[in-house]
Amino acid sequence: MTCQTTAAVSHHISPIIGYHRAPLSQKFGAPRQPNLVAMISVIEMLAPYDTPAAFVGLEDFSHIWISWQFHHNYLYKDKLHKDKQASLDNHNQQEKVDSAFRPQVRPPRLGGNQKIGVFASRSMYRPSALGLSVVKLERIEMVEGRVLLIISGADMIDGTPIIDIKPYVAYSDALPDAQSGFAPTAPHLLDVSITKLAYEQFGQIIANQSADNAAEENAQNEQSSVKVVIDKTQKQLLRSDLDTIKALIAQDPRPAYRRTEIHTSFVMRYKSVDISFQLLESGELQITNIVAV
Repeated sequence: MTCQTTAAVSHHISPIIGYHRAPLSQKFGAPRQPNLVAMISVIEMLAPYDTPAAFVGLEDFSHIWISWQFHHNYLYKDKLHKDKQASLDNHNQQEKVDSAFRPQVRPPRLGGNQKIGVFASRSMYRPSALGLSVVKLERIEMVEGRVLLIISGADMIDGTPIIDIKPYVAYSDALPDAQSGFAPTAPHLLDVSITKLAYEQFGQIIANQSADNAAEENAQNEQSSVKVVIDKTQKQLLRSDLDTIKALIAQDPRPAYRRTEIHTSFVMRYKSVDISFQLLESGELQITNIVAV
């Protein structure tokens, strides 16, 4: 009985209030911190948390805090699987979850080799599997009676479960004299170029999508809906997306231990395309190929 009581109070179950809808569907390429790339994305609120009354006054804040889950974290997935095993009692379940705890991690900022404590990092491999980000609130949209938060600067990928939203308050949240340990400044950005072939591929994909979208709109005469807003965020490629793609690659999403590899191709998925890029002898990253998926 004692073991069951201990296990019961050591976990807190939080509701998922919404989902993040974004151009990035995979971890590779996602910014490692918020506000490094001004990528537009959407938070789709779920009922009953999508009522407009819950957001009255939020429009007066420029930025918001978001609590979210690392849903592509294999430790988190493993925990979810264990949670579904009805045959396990609370004590045994607690032992199995705790056994996955990793007290130290290797931050990419330190080259991927040096270990530090997990609580001195923002690693995804943490006991709670929770992330915390400050993002810019671009606007609040009411679509089909539901709330959609249009944000920029998120370090979350598509499908990320949202746990909570709070306004960012500058006088208490901004601490200009704070010390930032091993990450005192923003990471160094690499120059990014694009080959003529990749640029032409990008333009052709946009042209094809535009033709398909025009035909679909003429056929359906569709009005604005939650699905339309999300589809545009997740799939529809725009000319301005090329700047966002370059900004993401400039962060150098490659694993730290592979950053010296010349002419090795890496692929980042963005919206409906796969972008191949490589490191040149000059030290710049070059986009070599863009294909629709």
